Amino acid sequence: MGRESADMRQGDLVADEAMSEQPESSGRRRAPGGRVVTLLLLLLAAFLCGVALGRFGGLERGQISSALIALTPYVTAGGAVLLLLTLALRRWLTALVVAVVTAVLAVSVAPRVLPDEQAGGVRGDSLNVLSANVYFGEADADQLVRLVRQNDVDVLSMPELDSGMVNELRRAGLFETLPHRVLTPEGDGDGSGIVSRYPLRELSLASNTTMRQPSALIDMPGQRDVQYVAAHPVVPVGGDTTATWKREITTLPAPTTGGDQPVRILAGDFNATLDHTPLRKLLGRGYSDAAELTGDGLAPTWPELGRPWAPPIPLDHVLVSGDTAVHDYRTLKVDGTDHRAVFAQLTIPS
Repeated sequence: MGRESADMRQGDLVADEAMSEQPESSGRRRAPGGRVVTLLLLLLAAFLCGVALGRFGGLERGQISSALIALTPYVTAGGAVLLLLTLALRRWLTALVVAVVTAVLAVSVAPRVLPDEQAGGVRGDSLNVLSANVYFGEADADQLVRLVRQNDVDVLSMPELDSGMVNELRRAGLFETLPHRVLTPEGDGDGSGIVSRYPLRELSLASNTTMRQPSALIDMPGQRDVQYVAAHPVVPVGGDTTATWKREITTLPAPTTGGDQPVRILAGDFNATLDHTPLRKLLGRGYSDAAELTGDGLAPTWPELGRPWAPPIPLDHVLVSGDTAVHDYRTLKVDGTDHRAVFAQLTIPS
């Protein structure tokens, strides 16, 4: 009887342990990591939502908010990683919010890497455009002239042009290749210029701006001419400059529409990405971004010099109006400047 009692007590203990473990194994499993992990995930999700709100709400208020909105493609990729993390850690509600916001951001970014179907068989004059921010006149003039010749460039715009750079370009032979010019050199990065293979007539399409944005009518050999603006709005580094930056982008001349009007092209350093509200508003008026048309809309153009803390972003653009065809788009390195040059091969419709 003693042994049977002991066996019965041991059996009762095993049964009690099994019963005590049953609710834990059959009940809801606790999410791993505890409250600290939950808080970190919520903070990351809040950051993701904040950038999305700033991007779609046009909340550029200064340097920090403008910089964060410029990072939208990076934030979108980070949202995808965050989604996988929240799913792995079983934060289901957070995962749902992250999934929705990331999907909305991805829809806005994806067209930049998908080439557009442009109207085939556009007939007209070929025009090769190059815009190179020459960085306070510090760019390598000889290399820039080589790029012009190697890519058969017809028109070149140069934000941040100064008189010293003009002399260097003259020495390097630029004006022998592109003899026609509208130059407004100034110090402190405020100058600019346009040089062309074809005759130019100076216009005033973007005056009264912080930095010079010269414009000219390019007398093309065919039926339609080109109105060209060397764009360079001010940098948004604070409340006042941010308001000026918005105004200087949104007041750039609207695209031309009629076939009897010159084609209008804006090329230069816009100090804006395709996620910034002012540039999106300008595109909404009827311009097309050459890089986006060719599926190169995420190709970065800045920074190139000594800023390892700054993720590369596309600040330089070639915007075209009407049914202008874009056959090629590339970014090109120029020594001595913090921007890559942007090249676009266009056909100006007859």
